Amino acid sequence: MRNGMRAIALTGALALGIGLAGCSSSSDNTASNGDGGTTAEDITVGVAMPTETSERWIADGDAVKSQLEEAGYDVDLQYANDDIPRQQQQLDQMITNGADILIVASIDGTALATQLENAADKGIPVIAYDRLINGTEAVDFYVTFDNYQVGVQQAQTLLQGLGYLDGDNADTGLTDKKIIEVFAGSPDDNNAPFFFNGAMDTLKPYLDDGRLTIGSGQDDFDTVSTLRWDQATAQKRMEDLITSTYSGGSKPLDGVLSPYDGISRGIITALDNAGYGSTIEEGLPIVSGQDAEIASVKMIADGVQYGTIFKDTRKLATQAVDAASAYAEGNEPEANDTETYDNGVKVVPSFLLESDIVTSDKIQSLLVDSGYWTEDEISKGVAE
Repeated sequence: MRNGMRAIALTGALALGIGLAGCSSSSDNTASNGDGGTTAEDITVGVAMPTETSERWIADGDAVKSQLEEAGYDVDLQYANDDIPRQQQQLDQMITNGADILIVASIDGTALATQLENAADKGIPVIAYDRLINGTEAVDFYVTFDNYQVGVQQAQTLLQGLGYLDGDNADTGLTDKKIIEVFAGSPDDNNAPFFFNGAMDTLKPYLDDGRLTIGSGQDDFDTVSTLRWDQATAQKRMEDLITSTYSGGSKPLDGVLSPYDGISRGIITALDNAGYGSTIEEGLPIVSGQDAEIASVKMIADGVQYGTIFKDTRKLATQAVDAASAYAEGNEPEANDTETYDNGVKVVPSFLLESDIVTSDKIQSLLVDSGYWTEDEISKGVAE
């Protein structure tokens, strides 16, 4: 019934002769069937993003919107500022206002079932964007990065900084014993356990043979998670760990696994305030990260944060636009994973992208040469 309703809706409302050339085409690409059929500009894509408090999500929203508009679509982009009822209301409004396709980066992957079932009833395809939507049949496709591998890379970043791995992730033979702490992402984000499991599986051999020890003993996801990926929450937990486990900063701590740059900055602030040093050279522990946020890229360049994981949101946006274009043409998007992402009701066909480890020696090649950040932005630590 779901596929049948969608096919009827797309055939009747969207797919009459749409022949989009893709997001790299010129603005004059609103093809029709030559008989007055539906064109791209007749189609509205609703884009729901979780928050504008993270520059990463601002970049995602801008990239998705610009590429959709370049392909000729009308776009309704909304940010919910991490307010779940607000995101629910925004989706309700998009559906009421006639959105033909939805791209949704959820705040809470379990909180949108009612809205998406309403979309399903109207034959509106739903593309989950970088965060899987759980507990509902009414999600058609998922575009994301290989989130388990992202977690592996977070751990590899930490291990590189601690000296156990070289820049190519080959074992250096170091046998020194070191002390770490681990942080995880938000428990309501489906990606967070993937990151955590990838990281902990990678750290496990070092924990098992005693080269690494988690000083506090806190190693389960529920204990180390950080609600809403909040920087202040992470800083407070790090401060509490310093007080309870590290004698107010007088005991050694060598590294911290962090799953996101905002969390990393909170951790680093707590460590700096406790007297561990303002840079790695001065004794600041090695701290990992994710998302290549400009403030953290500057900190990496300045020798404060050791590294981050670069997930090129432009490529993710392109996959979302490709999926939307496929639905607009009455087709199914191309998936490269049909096994991994089970939302509790169904396995959602997905397209997974690759990510990169960024340390100070990779900033130029991965971020500047690709046009993601400019040298001036990095030197200032501010996006322009």
